[in-house]
Amino acid sequence: MGKMGKRKRIAVTLPMGPDIKDSIALVQWAEANAIDDVWFSDAFAPDSLTMVAVVAPYTRRMRVGVAVTPVYTRTPAVFAATADVLGQLLPGRFVLGLGSSSQAIMERFNGIALEKPLTRVKETAIVVRSMLAGEKSDFALTTLASRGYRQEALPQPPPIYLAALRPKMIEMAAEVGDGVVFNLWPQKALPKMMEHVEIGARKAGKRVEDVEIVNRSFVMVTDDAQAGRDQFRNYYTPYYANPVYNNFLKWAGYRDEAEGVLAGWAARDRQLSTSSITDEIIDAVAIIGTAEDVHRRVREQTEAGIDTTIVSPIGQVPLADAMPTFEAFGAGRFGFGQP
Repeated sequence: MGKMGKRKRIAVTLPMGPDIKDSIALVQWAEANAIDDVWFSDAFAPDSLTMVAVVAPYTRRMRVGVAVTPVYTRTPAVFAATADVLGQLLPGRFVLGLGSSSQAIMERFNGIALEKPLTRVKETAIVVRSMLAGEKSDFALTTLASRGYRQEALPQPPPIYLAALRPKMIEMAAEVGDGVVFNLWPQKALPKMMEHVEIGARKAGKRVEDVEIVNRSFVMVTDDAQAGRDQFRNYYTPYYANPVYNNFLKWAGYRDEAEGVLAGWAARDRQLSTSSITDEIIDAVAIIGTAEDVHRRVREQTEAGIDTTIVSPIGQVPLADAMPTFEAFGAGRFGFGQP
């Protein structure tokens, strides 16, 4: 299902490792190379929302988003107050991305139960949007409550995008959010995912064209595709041991492989887990190959419904190692209108 009329965008991912100066260097390169956006991930240090404020002065035209911040670690009032600062620093250019995160990040890292994720994400978006509009809070919802909070409305309140993988969350994200954020999906799942975007948009009286689809694409420009696959397998197999991503892999048609990852994880057998993430899965999820191969896949994904592609290196790699992949999308190297 293609979407007509909306400009397709390329973004680079941040933070670029633990050293803040590397993230600033990448933002400066992206500004100079006609990159449309930068989007932060949010799991480890440095903190993503703080980093938006750090890099904002180095941007003039780029949009800066977060894909995505967990809804469990901050209250709606804290989100609204933070988005107020970032919205003032980046008027019309900041996107607040919210999501449920994963069991590993919430329960192991933060000691917070990942309960009622769909409801918590939906209610957070509703409450934060109301607060950003300057309304006095009066909410007693299933997972959240707030009374009497009010802040000044911005002339352009930041839009709220919601992360989603499976049908119910995708439909809710398209219905309630201004955009939907996808991550780690195999190619054959995208048509089904786009169908649920349309269902959710319709519930809110929106057209599917009104809902921006942002996708974090794991990309490596290389002449050694097998080395890229091995890097993906070593780094992302633990993600697919998480219930959120494991269930998604099953839904996408890889039930046996998903079960193999879980069996290996339970037995502490890394070989069984990693071997269950087959080359077929990796080639369906990641984009690995020459610059021409990578460009072709990105264009195919945009034709299938993706509006904004976040180019993310595979694994945590130094900036110098990631630059050949980013440079393949630099000024004059890539365009959606090219063959």
